[in-house]
Amino acid sequence: MHRVLLLAAVLILAGVLWRRFQPFGLAPDTARRTLSAVVYYLLLPALVLGAMWRVPLTIDMAKISAIAVTDVLVGLALAWAWCRVCRLERKTAGALMLAAGFGNVTYLGLPVLEASLGPWTRAVAVQYDLFGCTPLLFTVGILIAQRYGSGGPGESPLRTLVQSPPLWTAVAALLLNAAAVPLPAWLGDVLERLAAGVAPLMLLVVGLSLVFTGELRSQLPSLLPVTVIQLVLMPLLIWGQTSVIGISGNLQVALVLEAAMPSMVLGIVLSERYGLDTGRYAQAVTVTTLASMATLPVWFALLQR
Repeated sequence: MHRVLLLAAVLILAGVLWRRFQPFGLAPDTARRTLSAVVYYLLLPALVLGAMWRVPLTIDMAKISAIAVTDVLVGLALAWAWCRVCRLERKTAGALMLAAGFGNVTYLGLPVLEASLGPWTRAVAVQYDLFGCTPLLFTVGILIAQRYGSGGPGESPLRTLVQSPPLWTAVAALLLNAAAVPLPAWLGDVLERLAAGVAPLMLLVVGLSLVFTGELRSQLPSLLPVTVIQLVLMPLLIWGQTSVIGISGNLQVALVLEAAMPSMVLGIVLSERYGLDTGRYAQAVTVTTLASMATLPVWFALLQR
């Protein structure tokens, strides 16, 4: 795990340095949006198609979705309760709720799982995200952003969900899988080559999203509960849930690690779009990502025992 995180840290650091020095005059936010678009609309659908076309169709898929939904909803509920007690400003509360509820299960989770446990975990990360987190993000997440934000378009969350390329790619792959349609060897090779670019570009995007400002230290007290929810309470909850429903071994390790991921990078886009406290959300991503470099090896060691 330490070697895995070291490799991830190098790529994240490359993104941080890009943000600092802006090579070729390319603004970091522009680079982040461009790379994210390439991953989201091309590389990630290729990975999803290759992984879900060949994954065994078992009851574990439903269990993984249920676990992911539990992870998000409990995280949102805990953050909502804390924001109510502290009486935070609405746009700050909305941003921190999203930061606590939605983890970076694909952009960081996928490369960490694959490097730690093997290529089979691609399907686990995809199922966790696309059949658990993503539907909630584009429905409940958008509703929260609209309610707590100060503006933004009023489009239907369900329409946004349907327009997600990785999601309908996953549905198409499952239909082909269920119909026992064989994956052509040449197409499998193409998908594999495209999928190979997902992890490094995702980690670069994470680095490009980290924000280090003079205000970060003063905001740490408001970010600590988000960090505890994402990196401590959620993996502990999912560890218990997987034990109760009969998931063990490496699959349990993978699911708990997914629950232990830091705040989702995509939330920065939602915060910008709906007028939430984007600066506070970006700080939450920074703090939880840095802290996860210490907590993920601890969870991995505990689970291996």
